[in-house]
Amino acid sequence: MSRARADEEEYWHSSKFRAFTFDDEDDELSQLKESKRAVNSLRDIVDDDDDDLERVSWSGEPVGSISWSIKETASSSTSSLEGRDSSLQKGSSSYAAFPKQVSSYSLSSLFKGELYLSLSALSDTGVKNYAPELRRPKAEYKDYSSDWSPKDTVRRMQRGKVCSLERFRSLQDKLVLLDEAVAGHDGNVITAVLIFLKRTLRREILFRELEVRQVALCHLIHFLKETGEQKLLLDLLRLCFFSLSLQLSQYREHLNIQDVEKRREFLKGCIGLPFSAEDTSHIQDHYTLLERQIIIEANDRHLETAGQSEIFRKYPRKASILNMPLVTTLFYSCFYHYTEAEGTFSSPTNLKKTFKIPDKQYVLTALAARAKLRAWDDVDALFTTKNWLGYTKKKAPIGFHRVVEILQRNNAPVQVLQEYVRLVEDVETRLNLATKYKCHDVVIETYRDLKDRIQLTAYKCKVERGSADEEKINSILNNMVRNAY
Repeated sequence: MSRARADEEEYWHSSKFRAFTFDDEDDELSQLKESKRAVNSLRDIVDDDDDDLERVSWSGEPVGSISWSIKETASSSTSSLEGRDSSLQKGSSSYAAFPKQVSSYSLSSLFKGELYLSLSALSDTGVKNYAPELRRPKAEYKDYSSDWSPKDTVRRMQRGKVCSLERFRSLQDKLVLLDEAVAGHDGNVITAVLIFLKRTLRREILFRELEVRQVALCHLIHFLKETGEQKLLLDLLRLCFFSLSLQLSQYREHLNIQDVEKRREFLKGCIGLPFSAEDTSHIQDHYTLLERQIIIEANDRHLETAGQSEIFRKYPRKASILNMPLVTTLFYSCFYHYTEAEGTFSSPTNLKKTFKIPDKQYVLTALAARAKLRAWDDVDALFTTKNWLGYTKKKAPIGFHRVVEILQRNNAPVQVLQEYVRLVEDVETRLNLATKYKCHDVVIETYRDLKDRIQLTAYKCKVERGSADEEKINSILNNMVRNAY
């Protein structure tokens, strides 16, 4: 009796199965290790040293032969898993059958190393149960690792992949992640990153960093409105309004600085203030313009004092150009430096290119400046264009009716006015302008083209009697009568 108990104790203590523990080993890594140990135990059963022993199946044919493989493939595959496990433990020669596409190989040859089949090449579910995959591709485990950079994380989020953001722990990494999300122009990704930052950063730090990231700030404001987080939204709006007011008041201080050099240095420091991208661009242009004005003012003052320039002798300067608006600076440049090359700071084309002045604004300003100087050739060249065939024509981006008004305001001769009144496309507008500015030739030619005898007869009373205009009207009326018969 005691001997039987001792054998029983030895059996249970020598069991290769482990007792139940509360350790959490149900993760994927433990399952992979268990699968690997199971396959290794199967290799121990089929020892390489037993090659001299011939195994036979129930039908009497050697195991591993071609005929045995064909019969095994056609045999029933519905035997239970427990029967296969027990037969393997007892050294039985009955092995699990493979699908038809690999039926020419036996299970023993697989475990002996004569054949290697990857799990991806086997589509049958039964094979997956008996030959589990021991290792997955590395790409599937990267979601749980720290290999993804902020840029890669944003790209995966844009493709709808689940990514853990908890690995970004430092403030610098979180801000880089936010910048990458903004650069990706994906609102969903930006909002997801902002939710993560809102949860992991203190409010003061988050608000401070969002002040210089206007796109992310707008996304957070919209998100807080949608979720109804009114308290946080009010705190954010209050901070943004206070910060903007502080920046504007600091920028406005340049108006109190009289010394132009100190004002220039102050504006240079204002470029670094946390304004929006558009406002920062305006401040940069302000600083560049003042710097350009300082150079032009120093050079022109020297030319005017030395009397070396004819235009400064004929049209002396009435005021300094310093601290003037951009349009005034452009007018000054078109007035005094219109013919200068583009490479100089005072050139009108240089100003147009540097500050991206629209064509309409440039044409209006240049026309006013050159018309004031009565430089009609420059006015004509301003509107003359040449096509790729070499033909020239006049084209005005502001409309020729406005050109006529500016020319008349600067006391342009009637011949110059008539040339541009003729270019007005709308007939009614053309007649009104011609009548208003007494461009008789244009009125007479327009009524002649319209074949309107009544209007020609009525307009005959408005021209000077015995003048060339009256003779022209009489000639047109006589031709109309002659052609009528």
